[in-house]
Order: sequence, then C-alpha cells, then structure tokens
Amino acid sequence: MKEASDVVGYFSSRVKNLLHLHIATGMQRYVLRLRQCFKDDRQALTQEGRILIEYIAMNAIAMRKILKKYDKVHSSVNGENFKSRMHAEHIEILHSPWLIELGAFYLNSSGLDSCDLDGVYGRFSCELNITKAVMTLVLPDSINLEHDLTCAICLDFVFNPYALSCGHIFCKSCACSAASVMIFQGLKAASPESKCPICREVGVYSKAVHMLELDLLVKRRCKDYWKERLAGERGDKLKQSNDYWNLQSTYSIGLM
Repeated sequence: MKEASDVVGYFSSRVKNLLHLHIATGMQRYVLRLRQCFKDDRQALTQEGRILIEYIAMNAIAMRKILKKYDKVHSSVNGENFKSRMHAEHIEILHSPWLIELGAFYLNSSGLDSCDLDGVYGRFSCELNITKAVMTLVLPDSINLEHDLTCAICLDFVFNPYALSCGHIFCKSCACSAASVMIFQGLKAASPESKCPICREVGVYSKAVHMLELDLLVKRRCKDYWKERLAGERGDKLKQSNDYWNLQSTYSIGLM
C-alpha cells in the first residue's frame, strides 16, 4: 500500500510541475514566452510527458502481474481484494485524473488524435465526436482503459472540467450546482459534507483537480461547442453574481 501510494504521489507531483510550465498564467506566462525566444523547451516537455506515461504504465503492469502471481501461488483472492482497496482509497495508479491530464497534454503537444508509447508498446488516443467522447489508453498485458469524457449531469462533453477526489469528472458549473454553490464561488466553497453526484462519497470537493489540459483539448477539437458553452457559463455566472449581491444588499438594508 505504501509503494502504491508513493508511486501515485510522485507521479502526481511530477505531472503538476510539468503542466504548470505548459499552461502558465500571468507574469510567469510572459517570462516563459520570453524565454522561448532564446530556448524552446517544448520538445523537452513533450519528452518528459512521454517518460511519465511510460513510468506509470510500467508500474501498473508490474503491480498487476505481482498481484496476479500472488493469487496464483497462494490460491487466494487477496490480490484482487487489494486492488479493490486501492481503488477505494484512490491510489489505483491507472485511475488517477492526472493520467488523463497527462494524456491530454501529450495530445495537445503533438497535435495528433493518437500517439504511440514506444517504451511500453502502448497507445494513447482521444475520440471526440457527436456520438461519444472517450480517451483510450492501450497497454500490454491486455490493459485497455477507456476514460469517459461525458459529464454525468448535463450528459454533454465536459466543459471547464474538474475531477473530484473520487475520480469522477464533471463540468465546473454542474459540479457547483450539485454542491449548491455558485459558479463564481468555485468548488472550494462547497461544504465538507457535499457528496459526489455519482458515487455519493463525502468530502470529495476539497481536493478537486482543475483539468486545464483536458479543457484545452476539448477547446481545440470542438471549437464551436466550446465557445457556446463558454458564453452560456459566463451568462450563468453573471446572473448568479447579480442575484447574490442583490440578496446581500437587501439583507443589509433589512438589518439597518
């Protein structure tokens, strides 16, 4: 359990640092753009992304083989139970939202719909069309992961997506609505008792991950859809903000 937790922790921190360099904001974005005039780091960032994908893939394959071998030697189901426990405690390697973010980063960097992972003979691909939105990771040892990129609340492609700590992904506006908070307040304003709309796990909003690379992937692949959703969210945010401050003003006048 400690080994699995350490692998996920190391992977998450490396991916955070990598994506922070790729999607910088404010003054840091200006400094990075200025630096690229003298040294282009984009190829190095892409290479590090590939290495991280291969790192997590090889660890997942190794862990799967170890647990399978353990059950075979000891004629038990402890290996399967251990995998269920890892999933319940959100340290199952291949179900990390950072893996989806890393896949989106690599596809954004390459500009392709799919890419091969030479080090592990695997493949990353993303399919966004009218019928479905899926990101697929194919690895050796018959590991085929499909990450559904459809929001379970609005039943459309995720827009401005957030992954709750349980791993389920929603649009920001949908997640805020489910937690009874306003869009401009954000998911951090959700109550500690707020539950995931799908699995009903409590306390999953405090460590939600803003999936910027996935949002950029949707923006590039479905421009008209992304612009439509952006306009809709801005309108909802403005309306909620006006209603909120009108209510605060009315409350203050009532006290006076």
